[in-house]
Amino acid sequence: MEGMERLLEVMRRLRGPGGCPWDRAQTHESLVPYLLEEASEAADALLKGDPQEMAEELGDVLLQVAFHSVIAEEEGRFTYGDVERAIVEKLIRRHPHVFNVRSGVTGEATAKTPEEVKARWEDLKAQEGKKEDPCGLPKGLPTLLRAYELQRKGMDPGSEEGLRKALEEGDLEEALWHLVGLFAKKGMDPESALRRRSLRACREG
Repeated sequence: MEGMERLLEVMRRLRGPGGCPWDRAQTHESLVPYLLEEASEAADALLKGDPQEMAEELGDVLLQVAFHSVIAEEEGRFTYGDVERAIVEKLIRRHPHVFNVRSGVTGEATAKTPEEVKARWEDLKAQEGKKEDPCGLPKGLPTLLRAYELQRKGMDPGSEEGLRKALEEGDLEEALWHLVGLFAKKGMDPESALRRRSLRACREG
């Protein structure tokens, strides 16, 4: 037994009769804080760049996938196979410049730059009805990243002039919005930038 199936079998054992009381008591809802925590820790590891830590933290994220899959399997709602199938089909469907959805060979659609690929992905996502709130962003997106994505979409973009004015007036909320706008103009993710700076502060402090 290798790969993902081994992890799934371990989870089934933990959730089964005679398994772990804590694991058996968990639900999709109770595990949400752990999923967010593990994703955050994985992000820290990726930004630090330590291979061993990256592998360990990504494993913790994978554990959450297995955990939810086994719970859903017990409830007869879906299985890990459904999870894997859904993402594989999505990757193929949203990369028509690489795959022909019908035959699985290189498609006729073209996208020569990362920006063109991103734009096509968003168009296909919209066609699938994936908008989750009025702004078309996931509801659980961190606030800083949400502000960044909104401004990348051209919604009330910030500026250096706006930042200076907000600071002069002592309006920190507005200043933060304009600062995020400067990141958006440069295509820099402020969430990752601030996370890196926080890690540096911890090391230096």
